Amino acid sequence: MPELVFFSGTMDCGKSTLALQIEHNRSARGLNGMIFTRDDRAGEGKLSSRLGLVAEAVEVAEDLNFQQHLVRHLTAGGRTDYVIVDEAQFLAPEQVEQLARVVDELGIDVYAFGIATDFRTHLFPGSRRLMELADRLETLQVEALCWCGARATHNARTVGGRMVVEGAQVVVGDVGELSGEVGYEVLCRRHHRRRLTAASAGAGTLSPDVLPVDEAATPPAPPPRR
Repeated sequence: MPELVFFSGTMDCGKSTLALQIEHNRSARGLNGMIFTRDDRAGEGKLSSRLGLVAEAVEVAEDLNFQQHLVRHLTAGGRTDYVIVDEAQFLAPEQVEQLARVVDELGIDVYAFGIATDFRTHLFPGSRRLMELADRLETLQVEALCWCGARATHNARTVGGRMVVEGAQVVVGDVGELSGEVGYEVLCRRHHRRRLTAASAGAGTLSPDVLPVDEAATPPAPPPRR
């Protein structure tokens, strides 16, 4: 039976690499796929991984209807055995519902790849709808690491190397842009809560015993012992 599968994980955990591997494996068996992506680091109409692999893709516009696009392709004599969607967190919930109809009504497997939560730890609308509708949820097993060496579980947005928690949900950047205006970094939960990035940790302005935490999150001091 065809499936809608959502592969999720933090940034830098190999989502795009796995998408390209699935494309390679299926095309090597004579199957024809259609790849979609949005705001890829390599530019419009590209699916790329940080390992340097690149494939051509259909750029997903805000008004793209997946089901109609596939129906037109099939009606014109085209063939599509599977669909790959990278950066699926940027999809509108309605587009995720269209992908579900592609599976149910056209009998085509759909493999979606994306990060679940934004830099504020809130679910992206597209990821939330995928979690609600997917036949199968897969968490990628390649562990991205925080600068401290712990498993990275949260995505952080940085400006000048310092973490920010306000702003638009979607600002395209790359984890290698920490010296630029806007960058992204993966952190463990502890350092995400304390807003301590790699640049902050190496700046020498903080004592290892004094970390920036929100006052509201700091528990009250215990009463003195008698």
